Amino acid sequence: MKIGMNLLLWTTDVNEKLYPLIEDLKETGFEGIEVPIGDVGNKRYRELGQRLKDLELGCTCVTSLFEDCNPASADLSVRAKAVDQMKWRIDMGKELGAEVICGPFHSAFAYFSGEPPTDDERKYSTEVMRASAEYAGKVGILLTPEALNRFECYLYNTLDDISVLVKDVDHPNMKMIFDSHHAHIEEKDSGAAIRKYADLIGHVHITESDRGTPGRGQVHWDDIFSNLGKICFDGWLTIEAFSRNKPEFASGINVWRNFQPTLEEVYQDGYYFIKSMWNKHTK
Repeated sequence: MKIGMNLLLWTTDVNEKLYPLIEDLKETGFEGIEVPIGDVGNKRYRELGQRLKDLELGCTCVTSLFEDCNPASADLSVRAKAVDQMKWRIDMGKELGAEVICGPFHSAFAYFSGEPPTDDERKYSTEVMRASAEYAGKVGILLTPEALNRFECYLYNTLDDISVLVKDVDHPNMKMIFDSHHAHIEEKDSGAAIRKYADLIGHVHITESDRGTPGRGQVHWDDIFSNLGKICFDGWLTIEAFSRNKPEFASGINVWRNFQPTLEEVYQDGYYFIKSMWNKHTK
């Protein structure tokens, strides 16, 4: 098990201004960071990848797609663009030295048709995800698409939903992410879901009910950590928390306040919370 920190708490930007923060995360004890992929420009990802290598830090990534390249679109040209966009994101993951790319890239983020998902939409999504997994396999990156809660997505809301996608893609470079925030909203029993999909969970987001400091909200943490221990999960436990630090990004994901007095509290207390819970449930 390794503990990571998602940079979306601060920004979506990838540049040298992140370097002092990354050094502080390493000093706190984090073994890796999760980098948002979305900015154009290969050079900044290559330089950050080298910086992480110099610091001996691991890397995972998070990304999403939007309506103009929706993998679930009935328009073949839109789906083709989705494949191209996923390949570019995988290329940037390679520049970073990433092990995993996670996120709701199975469909357009925050897009709603106004109806429940159709068989065709899921079929189209599967086709794009299969092409993406095949490409990821060439560079050794694991893709872990994410089931989102009903207020952010309609195509895949639960682990039952996303498991169908993963099984239909049927490629070793695609598993699923378990995200405690979305599970807190959508799953009947998060622990049971973890046990049920032990073989398909390739990444974990440690995310509080209010998106603030892990351990300060209503997520059933004992249940989650005890079951991660039972399945012998040995991947990344990555904190994903949000703030108003970058207002345009925060407004885009409906974050209207900071959840803790300081951002340092989120990642410092969050790190020690994960360590204490893992020790509690795996000894």
